Amino acid sequence: MAAHLAIDLENVAKTYKAPFRESIHALRGIDMKVHRGEVFGLLGPNGAGKSTLVKILMTVIRPSMCKGTVLGQPVGDKHTLMKVGYLPEHHSFPPYLTGRQLIEFFGAMNNIKRTDRKRRAGELLELVGMKDWGKKKLRSYSKGMRQRIGIAQALINDPDLVLLDEPTDGVDPVGRRDIRAILDRLRDEGKTVFVNSHILSELEQVCSRVAILVQGAVASQGTIDDLTSGQERYEIELAPETSSILQAFAGESAEVSEHTLKLLSVEPSDVQPVIDQIRAKDGVILSIRRTRPSLEDLFMQAVVDPATGETLAPGAARKSS
Repeated sequence: MAAHLAIDLENVAKTYKAPFRESIHALRGIDMKVHRGEVFGLLGPNGAGKSTLVKILMTVIRPSMCKGTVLGQPVGDKHTLMKVGYLPEHHSFPPYLTGRQLIEFFGAMNNIKRTDRKRRAGELLELVGMKDWGKKKLRSYSKGMRQRIGIAQALINDPDLVLLDEPTDGVDPVGRRDIRAILDRLRDEGKTVFVNSHILSELEQVCSRVAILVQGAVASQGTIDDLTSGQERYEIELAPETSSILQAFAGESAEVSEHTLKLLSVEPSDVQPVIDQIRAKDGVILSIRRTRPSLEDLFMQAVVDPATGETLAPGAARKSS
């Protein structure tokens, strides 16, 4: 396997079977590559199998089929798991522990020396913005604060790979900004971060590459630039009082929407004649911008059933046909 890959998966599948019930295909042959030193985002609708995949990587769930490596070793290698940090989606930490005690507990679980885990716990409390709350019990924490402590415990073993399942769930805007800063710092330190999140704007800001999971399979994967290639556009917005002239430009190479002309081209040379014609018709241009689909746009493209044009219902696609 390539040395530059932190995660290299091929044909990962998981089927849940029960007597007298329809089988559920949570994963239908996942192929995925995550490069070392990048922040990789996994997104998809409810029931797509995102958390199932993360749990397979952490050996919490046994796959029906799995071929691949994590940090160069086969998935499930116990020694390799010592180099992985993990924050589950629905974690339940003992409420009677303080934040510091929780971090140190997971340090002990990772066989970290007592002096080292105490020092490390202090550093991590400061990193996640919980320095003043380290001696308070978890039962007094808000959900966002528990998420911060959860990230801290995932980093206690100074991992090479960090798996975060919905790390910003329940976190306020300030907290999400702080978590983005933490992810940027981890990437700058050369660590690989694998993030599963439904907050698309968060992923778009921090991720080097993303994969969109639909119906238990990877619908698309790559950088935002890769996934939006060929979909960039120029948009020219006119003042409302002069926007009526835009109808003359509607056609195969342009679309008109209210006060905006969308040119189906990314070549600057195609825009100049249109600008000249608008000015010749006394049109007042408010803005000219080059646009591309957002991560949310890509997501919505992926979750629409091509046969019916309808958005897939949560989890509906996971049942066997």
